[in-house]
Amino acid sequence: MHRLSRRSVSAALRAPATHYRNAAAAPISSSTPVYDSAVGSDNNTRWYSAITGGTCDTARYSTQLNLKSGLFLGSRYESTAAASDSANQPTPPAEKYEYQAEVSRLMDLIVNSLYSNKEVFLRELISNASDALDKLRYLSVTEPLLLKDAVDLNIRIQTDKDNGIITITDSGIGMTRQELVDCLGTIAQSGTAKFLKAVKESKDAGTDNNLIGQFGVGFYSAFLVSDKVVVSTKSPKSDKQYVWEGEANASSYTIREETDPESLIPRGTRLTLYLKRDDKGFAHPERIEKLVKNYSQFVSFPIYTWQEKGITKEVEVDEDPVEAKKDGQDENTEKKKKTKKVVERFWDWELTNETQPIWLRKPKEVTTEEYNDFYKKTFNEYSDPLASSHFTTEGEVEFRSVLYVPAVAPMGKDDIINSKTKNIRLYVKRVFISDDFDGELFPRYLSFVKGVVDSNDLPLNVSREILQESRIVRIMRKRLVRKAFDMILGISMSENRGDYETFWENFGKHLKLGCIEDRENHKRLAPLLRFFSSQSEDEMISVDEYVENMKPEQKDIYYIAADSVTSARNAPFLERLLEKDLEVLYLVDPIDEVAIQNLKSYKEKNFVDISKEDLDLGDKNEEKEKVVKEEFGQTCDWIKKRLGEKVASVQISNRLSSSPCVLVSGKFGWSANMERLMKAQTVGDTSTLDFMKGRKVFEINPEHPIIRDLNAAYKSNPDDEDALRAIDLLHDAALVSSGYTPDNPAQLGGKIYEMMGMALSGKWSTPEVQHSGLQPPHAETLEAEVVEPVQAGGQK
Repeated sequence: MHRLSRRSVSAALRAPATHYRNAAAAPISSSTPVYDSAVGSDNNTRWYSAITGGTCDTARYSTQLNLKSGLFLGSRYESTAAASDSANQPTPPAEKYEYQAEVSRLMDLIVNSLYSNKEVFLRELISNASDALDKLRYLSVTEPLLLKDAVDLNIRIQTDKDNGIITITDSGIGMTRQELVDCLGTIAQSGTAKFLKAVKESKDAGTDNNLIGQFGVGFYSAFLVSDKVVVSTKSPKSDKQYVWEGEANASSYTIREETDPESLIPRGTRLTLYLKRDDKGFAHPERIEKLVKNYSQFVSFPIYTWQEKGITKEVEVDEDPVEAKKDGQDENTEKKKKTKKVVERFWDWELTNETQPIWLRKPKEVTTEEYNDFYKKTFNEYSDPLASSHFTTEGEVEFRSVLYVPAVAPMGKDDIINSKTKNIRLYVKRVFISDDFDGELFPRYLSFVKGVVDSNDLPLNVSREILQESRIVRIMRKRLVRKAFDMILGISMSENRGDYETFWENFGKHLKLGCIEDRENHKRLAPLLRFFSSQSEDEMISVDEYVENMKPEQKDIYYIAADSVTSARNAPFLERLLEKDLEVLYLVDPIDEVAIQNLKSYKEKNFVDISKEDLDLGDKNEEKEKVVKEEFGQTCDWIKKRLGEKVASVQISNRLSSSPCVLVSGKFGWSANMERLMKAQTVGDTSTLDFMKGRKVFEINPEHPIIRDLNAAYKSNPDDEDALRAIDLLHDAALVSSGYTPDNPAQLGGKIYEMMGMALSGKWSTPEVQHSGLQPPHAETLEAEVVEPVQAGGQK
C-alpha cells in the first residue's frame, strides 16, 4: 500500500483553514488518487487523506464534496453548500434604457427619404388643416362655445411668387402652447391619432369620423420645399396666440407668444412656408391650384386659393379736338361719347374644390348626368362613358367606388400590354393617394376600366404614397374585378346592340388577354367573347349563341384560326362540316387561338381545332372505313415512302369532300396559323420552331379522281416518274392550301410550270410550216400603193 510523504502531510497541516467555507468540505490540496493494490477488481477509487491519515471511499463522500471521478490534481472544488448559497441570492435587476436619436439626422430621413414626390407636401398640410376643422366640428357638438368667433370652416391658400412664400390658413381647432410642444415638437406623434383614440374610448365610439392623420409625420413634409416654417396658431381654449418656428436640418425649434396685432387670427392655424431657392416654382398660383385639384379635390371643407382675375369694362376715351372739327357736329347737339373695352385685373379668393365626391352619396340620389359630368371632369374625357357602376362594399373590407367603361380606347398612350395606367384613382378619406398601380387593384387586361376607390382604412406606407400588399388589397381586387365584369355584362345584355359592338371594337383584345392570364375568371370572360362564324360572317356572335345553334348530336365547339374571314371560309378543313351544316367559329385575330386554347371548354363542351388530326364529326362508319382502308392502305404507305420525313403519316381523311388532300397538324403541335405567327415574332425563339411544327399528317380524299388515279398508278407501276412527281406536287399544293408556307417556293413554282406545260402542250398552237423556198398556196403578194403628198387646199 502506498503512503503519502511527510512533506505532503506537513504541507497540508500548515494550510490555513480560512480558505474554506466549510471544514468538512475542504479540498485536499496535495492529495492524489492512490489505487489499492489489494483490491484490484474494485472500481471505486480510494484516496488517502492527509488530514485523517486513512482511506476514504469516494462513493461515501462524493455527495458531500461534489467530486468528480478521475484526476483532480491542481483543481479547486467547492461544496454544494456554497452552490446553494449562491442560488439563493437574488438576481440583480436589468437596467432599462430608452432609444436615443440624433434629431437632425432623423428629420433628414423623414424629409428626404420618406417621400418620393415633393408635390405631396401640400396634400399633407391640407389634410392636417382638414383634420383641425373636423375636430372643431366634432367638439362643437358638445361645446358650442368653441364656435363663438363665428368664423366659417374653410382652408385658404395664398402665395407670393416673388418672394417664394406660401401661406395656408385654416379656421380649425388650433393649438395651445402645450399642444404645440406635444404635436410639432414630438416626431411621429399624431395629434389626430390621439384624438381618435379618445373618441373610441368615449361613449360616442360609434360616431363616424373623416379624420385623415395617422402617422404624425405629415407636418414635416413642409421641409421638402421649405427652408423655414412658421406656425401661428390660436386655440379657442386659450386667450393667447403662439408662434412655432423651425428650420430645415435643425435640431431645435422656438415657441413664442404672438404680439403683432396685425398677425392675430380669431381661431385656427396659419402656416407660412419660406420656400427653398429651387422650389419657388410652387409659389405660383396656377401650380397651387393644380395641386389642390389633383390631391385634395374631394376634401369635405372648401379650399380657397388666392387667384388673379379679370373683369372687362368699357371706359370713356378722350376725343381729339381736331377730329371733332372734322366731324362738323353742331356744338348744341349732344355728342356720343367714345368708349373702349379694357380688362381690369384684381386678386380675389376662388373656390378650387368645386367637384363633390359623388361616391359618398347613395346611388339612387345620383343621376346619369351627374355620373357623366364627374367622369369627364375627373378623367379629362370629352365623351360620355358606355357604363358606370356605383357601389359600396361592407364587411371585412369597407370601401366605396365608382367605375366606368370608356366609350373610346386611348389613342397611342396606353398599350394593351402595359399594366401601369392612371385610370384608377385611390383615395383614403377623400384624399388622393395614388393612381400609379401595377396590377394591385386591377389586372392588366382590365386596365381600361376607369374609376375612383375610396376607403377609410388601407395598408399604406408612412408616406401614404404606396399601397402595401396585404390580404385586404387582394380582397379589394377581387370585388373590383367582379363589379367590372358585372358592368361589362350589362353592356352586352343591353337592348342597344351597338353599345357592345363599340365596346368590343375598342377593348375586345383586353378580354382575350384575360382568357390567357386569369383562369379564375374564365366563366365570366367566356360569355363576353365575340367571333365570326361560318353561319355569321358579317356579324359577330357570342359563344352562348353558338351553343344554342348546335346540332343535337354535336358534342364539341369547332373553330379554325386564320388571318381573315376569307381565308377561313376557303380552307379545305371546312368542306365536310359545311356539308353537315355544322357551324365553325372563325378566329381571325392573332390572339384568338391562344385565348381559346386557354379556355379549353365552355358549358362542358370542348373547343376543337378542325385543322388538327383526329377530328371526330360524330358520323363514323366502321364498315365503310374498313373497306376504304383495305383499298387505299397500301397507297398511303406508298405516298409516305415518297414524301419521307416531310410528313409524320398518311391517313384517309373524313373532313374532305372536294379537295384531294390536306395537311393537318399534330394534336399537340402548332396549327398553320400559329406557326405563321411564331415565325413573324421579332424576338421569338427559333429553336422551338422545328420541335413544335415538326409533326404534320397528310390526309387524302379517297373519293377524289386524282387520288383514285394515284391508287391505280401504284397498283400498275409504283415507280412511274410522273406518278411520283404528282405526289410531290400534291404535297406542296396541300401545304399552301392548308395555310403553311413552303420551304422552297421557287421549286414549287417550277413543278407547277412543268405540269402546266405537260397539260397545255400543243393545245392551241398550229403546226409549223416547212420552209422549202415556195410560198404557201394561200399566200398572196401585196403591192404597195404610192401616195403622192397633197398640199393644203387641195393643191399638189
